[in-house]
Amino acid sequence: MSEKELRRYSRVVVDGDKQAPSRAMLRAVGFEEDDFQRPQIGIASTWSMVTPCNMHIGGLAEEAAKGANEAGGKGVIFNTISVSDGISMGTPGMRYSLVSREIIADSIEAVTAAEGFDGIVAIGGCDKNMPACVMAMARLNRPSVFVYGGTIKPGAKRRDIISVFEAVGARSGGKISKAEFLEVEKTAIPGPGACGGMYTANTMASAIEALGMSLANSSAQEAVSSDKMLDCHRAGEAVLNLIREDIKPLDIMTHKAFENAISVVIALGGSTNAVLHLLAIAREADVELSLDDFTRIGAKTPVLADVKPSGKYLMSELIEIGGILPLMKRMLDNGLLHGDCMTVTGNTLAENLADVEDYPADQDVIKDFASPIKADSHLIILYGNLAPEGAVAKITGKEGLHFEGSARVFHSEEEALQAILDDSIKVGDVIVIRYEGPKGGPGMREMLSPTGAIMGKGLGQDVALITDGRFSGGSHGFVVGHITPEAAMGGPIGLVENGDTIRIDAELREITIAVDETIMARRKEQWKRPKSPVTRGALAKYRSAVSSASEGAVTIPPAWDD
Repeated sequence: MSEKELRRYSRVVVDGDKQAPSRAMLRAVGFEEDDFQRPQIGIASTWSMVTPCNMHIGGLAEEAAKGANEAGGKGVIFNTISVSDGISMGTPGMRYSLVSREIIADSIEAVTAAEGFDGIVAIGGCDKNMPACVMAMARLNRPSVFVYGGTIKPGAKRRDIISVFEAVGARSGGKISKAEFLEVEKTAIPGPGACGGMYTANTMASAIEALGMSLANSSAQEAVSSDKMLDCHRAGEAVLNLIREDIKPLDIMTHKAFENAISVVIALGGSTNAVLHLLAIAREADVELSLDDFTRIGAKTPVLADVKPSGKYLMSELIEIGGILPLMKRMLDNGLLHGDCMTVTGNTLAENLADVEDYPADQDVIKDFASPIKADSHLIILYGNLAPEGAVAKITGKEGLHFEGSARVFHSEEEALQAILDDSIKVGDVIVIRYEGPKGGPGMREMLSPTGAIMGKGLGQDVALITDGRFSGGSHGFVVGHITPEAAMGGPIGLVENGDTIRIDAELREITIAVDETIMARRKEQWKRPKSPVTRGALAKYRSAVSSASEGAVTIPPAWDD
């Protein structure tokens, strides 16, 4: 490849007399004379001090830039935002969480395209900035590597952020003292890194690696570790190799690669948010992916990882035994992964896994295929008269496979949480939280506060919770989210009344309301969408553009037909 081809985009910005003003500006930010002849690598950093997930990423970005520079490029660091789910959870601010995914993707696209970067290294550490980085890579289709910021170390007594959410319910129920409650709060988060179980951050890091967009084992490294620093340095080097080999994201993110990502998410017992985010990334990559792909792949893929929230172990304990590479090697050997998919290493997945050693014989984190946690997927796609366009349940089997109960209807997360804490929720109730979907929120909040309170109250086996919102990767229990059409669009969940019988059947993959069709039709005629207080700003723009959760809740407009 010629020197000009290596600088496919940056040469437009810096070559020739007419671009002297561009070069003058770049000299001021540290460019030397020979830097103008190097491929420019945008280092998209999600550093901020608003969350421990991202507080260390500034240093990781510098290491990635150093790797790019030493490999013959010129690293240019720029920032984008991050929103902390853990901090905003249970408040109106959580409406901005999923919205931030689109803002981050837009900002990476804008800076990369405007500045003429030839390649991208993007470093994400929290739930939404991770899929956002990959969404932007798909849009831009320039050689790119994603780096996971890494998982947090365990807190005292193996605590993590979910310990705090569940302590709220335990404190309300009188199960722990005020001193014990405060001790949990003070010790659960010991420093930098993303939430420590197989919650959304670790789930998406694993999915992105299985997709082929991260270097081997990037998903299974602690945030504060020499391995993570080396991962960043190698990513800077790798993107130069991708430029030279002309390997771009859309060469990697094929339909088979998405199938690999889904399979690994299932084997790890990962978050329901992976459904939403993988659909969104696929839409950006122009790959046809649907809810039914999760059902098809889930039918043959077992849950093998005994990890939190429903299991026993933290991500750090999976890292100690080798991370996800031995799991992927086992899956490849058992025909559950496509080994011929290209990755950002410049090699295929099978080539990356060829020399990977198996887990230690005495480990108990990853189960054998002969004795899985669950023989098929825990991510259950449900349909029925309550969710004609689909819903997503996270059912490991520990909660049971069937639930039938009486509806308790709430028009917001706050109303439902208060009812749980006030002991108004009884055994057999199906909590219905609606008008929390992508448009109804707007923003599709996560329901970790209610599910955490349910578990803390000891009701995890006795009640169900359904919503047109979504769940944190830390949520567990009998929960169903992403119900579509959402209530704000006139979906059946908006027509449920207190006392209605709701049935959830994970085996039949159905979620139904036992109300006659004529009665539901009458309710639909009388239904009116509640007035929203959101009239301007990012939330209003998001509401006007966002698609259904069953399509990934993306904001991609239709093609402009001249």
